[in-house]
Amino acid sequence: MGKTGPGYATPLDAMEGPKEEILYVVCVQPNQGNGKTDLLATVDVNPESPTYCQIIHRLRTGNQDDELHHSGWNVCSSCYLVKGCCIVPVRDKLVLPALGSDRVYIVDTGKDQRTPEIHKVTEINFVKVIDASEMVNLDCRTPHTTHCLANGEIMISVMGDKDGNGKSDFILIDGKTYKTTGTWVKGKAAKFNYDFWYQPHFDVMVSSEWGAPKVFKTGYSPEHAKDPNAYGQNLNFYSWSKRELIQTIDLGKEGLAPLEVRFLHNPKQSQGYVGCAVNANVFRFYQKPDGAWTADKVIDIPAKKVSGWLGDYMQGMITDILISLDDKYLYLSNWLHGDVRQYDITDRAHPKLTGQVFLGGKILSDSSIKVLEDQELDEQPKPVYIKGKRFYGAPQMLQLSLDGRRLYVSTSIFSPWDKQFYPEMVENGGRVVKLDIDTENGGMKLDEEFLVDFGEGEDGPLLPHEMRYPGGDCTSDIWLAED
Repeated sequence: MGKTGPGYATPLDAMEGPKEEILYVVCVQPNQGNGKTDLLATVDVNPESPTYCQIIHRLRTGNQDDELHHSGWNVCSSCYLVKGCCIVPVRDKLVLPALGSDRVYIVDTGKDQRTPEIHKVTEINFVKVIDASEMVNLDCRTPHTTHCLANGEIMISVMGDKDGNGKSDFILIDGKTYKTTGTWVKGKAAKFNYDFWYQPHFDVMVSSEWGAPKVFKTGYSPEHAKDPNAYGQNLNFYSWSKRELIQTIDLGKEGLAPLEVRFLHNPKQSQGYVGCAVNANVFRFYQKPDGAWTADKVIDIPAKKVSGWLGDYMQGMITDILISLDDKYLYLSNWLHGDVRQYDITDRAHPKLTGQVFLGGKILSDSSIKVLEDQELDEQPKPVYIKGKRFYGAPQMLQLSLDGRRLYVSTSIFSPWDKQFYPEMVENGGRVVKLDIDTENGGMKLDEEFLVDFGEGEDGPLLPHEMRYPGGDCTSDIWLAED
């Protein structure tokens, strides 16, 4: 079958793609009012450029209380080998759902990738702002993950109904007109929703669960974790062809708030991983010979006995995971303890820790929180300074270069939680930093010459969250199996 769509034929082909020169970074404005709004920042990451590590373009939404969060492309590598996908032949529209306002922004990145534009128009064939009413009319709110589909459509997971209760459904958007066309699920659906990943070769889509928007939007409380109507703990498997829920796996309290879910990139591998936030565990899910799905805990970050905290023990909080395109390494961010970890997953059932870098977190040596017992560390980590500036907050969202050699790290999770746990980061602005990766032997090292300071500029301080490259990346691209 000949090439008919954008992207790459295989994940290994993608690893040979061009080195990233810019990052699109979704940023939340914590100080709403006076004309300040959320924005999409374009960051120069080309070391040969005179504007290296600087924000070179700011694309403001112009609306209040958006809470931009995740993003995705209009098309990706799932279209590469699909006949008929040429109805949307170019990956040039970035989709930005807003957790707070329920709007969806369609951004035209244009031919000149350094000067993206937004077109607030409603005519068909033009990109636009999808008004919240289109979502509410479908009894859906709080949109999260965006994935392009092989037929040219765009699908966005939603986490709540119009009243803010937990809900699991997916909004469909026409890839040419950018009009909502309905919801994806037919029949019974899961209780909660968050992230999702599909693999048509196995006729499956897997989705994860955060919780009820009316709960998590108020901040985090340990009491919420005890409420089955507040937070989820399931992995949900849907038939891709029938659009119906076929199996739910209860991960138990160890799997409370399963967030980012990733299949292996090889589309003929029926397995993947999910990071569970509240108790800092990673589960491997896989298909058994009888066709059913199951899940095992494969990474467990131990709690630390502390004083000066919400309780006697501080759990970690896994807020992002990703897998390198060759399916060799899994990376995770441990947002409360403050470290990024690299695991070799060539033995899929037994990940091996091969790299760890502390950047921030709640257990730093100058923190009011004192660690009394620690199964992993001999002493509390020291604060990190890069180019004379302190790293405020903790590592949160991750994005890996196509070749796997550079890992970019941002600091914001969600502004109500940022304000609760890291007010100093909100006051000073977030950061994006870079870790250099040893792809052969494992290991990571902080690049002490790379720092993007989101406290600077007329919009600062800003809270940077998800990051994308113009040519796609290991968390937005899904590959289909070639028959």
